[in-house]
Amino acid sequence: MKRRKLGNTGFEILPLALGGNVFGWTIDELSSFKILDAFIAAGFNFVDTADVYAKWVPGNKGGESETIIGNWLKKSRKRSEVIVATKVGMEMAPDKKGLSAAYIFRAVEDSLKRLQTDYIDLYQAHKDDPETPLEETLGAFGKLMKEGKVRAIGASNYSGPRLLQALEVSEKHGLPAYRTMQPEYNLYDRAEYEKDLEAICVANGLGVIGYFSLASGFLTGKYRSEADLSKSQRGGRVKKYLNERGFRILKALDEVVSDLGKFPGPVWEMGQNFVKAMRTSDPRDKELATAT
Repeated sequence: MKRRKLGNTGFEILPLALGGNVFGWTIDELSSFKILDAFIAAGFNFVDTADVYAKWVPGNKGGESETIIGNWLKKSRKRSEVIVATKVGMEMAPDKKGLSAAYIFRAVEDSLKRLQTDYIDLYQAHKDDPETPLEETLGAFGKLMKEGKVRAIGASNYSGPRLLQALEVSEKHGLPAYRTMQPEYNLYDRAEYEKDLEAICVANGLGVIGYFSLASGFLTGKYRSEADLSKSQRGGRVKKYLNERGFRILKALDEVVSDLGKFPGPVWEMGQNFVKAMRTSDPRDKELATAT
């Protein structure tokens, strides 16, 4: 596999990101270290996390994933080999949320401390904050970039109109622009990105970093009934896929696996076969699959 440019960030990565939302949740630090070691040893270099991971676990406060990654960076001494991405904006506490300049300046210091680094490669607005002017948010990110604490910025969970507005504000006021977009995107959850975001990202050269690419594990085929949801701590997130469309997609994937004799390993091969699955899972998907 060849490295690709991640939008206009200046970063080059292999086309697979390691999401850190399970660190400190379904796997402990030791297991996380093993995964990170294997990921980097395989030649990959992009690790994505967020300050709020994994706050939802009883007893956690948020920041657990960043802390684990920071401990690994210190132990492995591989900071220069890794593109580290994290996010800000989700609620950590009643007084720790949003994208105001004051909170961003506070949150970035906390993230840097947990990550045990003096800079973040890609700092992302985790979700839109309609209560804070875009100029304020982008201005705060710009200050961090001038200080060398952040190298590039991105957005996540923005609607198409708000992403476009943010890009227009950046151009109008001479502020740094979002260089990446991180939407939920997989064989099942496609509509929002394809309808509102894709054209904006293409037109503006944004790198796209999809999350929940396997639909929280549903697309692996291990969840085929409500009884299967108890197989994992993440099972509750999968219930929404247990419907006619979801089962049709699984059937298409089953056919692909049957043709191959095994689930494909190389990322590029997986991509090609996911396209094939798109073509057979839903007649409405053929046009997009052909263009993919």
